[in-house]
Amino acid sequence: MTAALPRIESAGLDGWMIRLFDAIDEANMPWLTALVRRCEASFGDALVDLVPSYTTLLVVFDPLAMAPDEARRRLVELLADLQPDATCDEAAPREVPTWYDPSVGPELERLAERGDMSVEQVIERHSQVEYRVFALGFAPGFAFMGRVDERIACPRLETPRRRVPKGSVAIAERQTSAYPLESPGGWNLIGRTPAVLFDRHREGFSLLAVGDRVRFVPVSRAEFERLGGDVRSVEASQ
Repeated sequence: MTAALPRIESAGLDGWMIRLFDAIDEANMPWLTALVRRCEASFGDALVDLVPSYTTLLVVFDPLAMAPDEARRRLVELLADLQPDATCDEAAPREVPTWYDPSVGPELERLAERGDMSVEQVIERHSQVEYRVFALGFAPGFAFMGRVDERIACPRLETPRRRVPKGSVAIAERQTSAYPLESPGGWNLIGRTPAVLFDRHREGFSLLAVGDRVRFVPVSRAEFERLGGDVRSVEASQ
């Protein structure tokens, strides 16, 4: 494989962390997806959880069903002839409707000024890129996606907000995401989506999964409301 030599590290009595890569790259995903599928087939009922990230895969297993040494041995075997998942990009990109507006995206104008651009150009640069979901975390259904055009990349806020409205679309450095639930947060808000990103009654719970390709599609306020979006400003929700 083209990755750095994989490293298998202990993650406790019931887990092994596999480090496949040293750098974040979209090209990592077919390898990680392939390893996820091979682990599912090899570990069977002994598998408790798989947590893929930018460069790693955490494998959590039931130590009563499989000894740690046996789990590690299987991982060594799976890595020996691992090949990238050729079907990783067969599914169509997921589209996330987004209303870009300063009332729900108060950092829009700041990002425009920072990059010597208009608000419309910021929206264009964000919405015309196809992003890859690298990891899920922070909150249920929160998808870390990249990579954002470096001209609109921006560090996290120095002082996080106590409340970020559900559906807020945001940027932090060269990552982007949408908040699935109201929560504290320090990312730069640029818009809002009416999409239900986390649903306890949905299979898998999260709308987005690691490896998905995603596009944010600009919609008008009227279309945003028609789709069930909340038009209250960020300030009104504080």
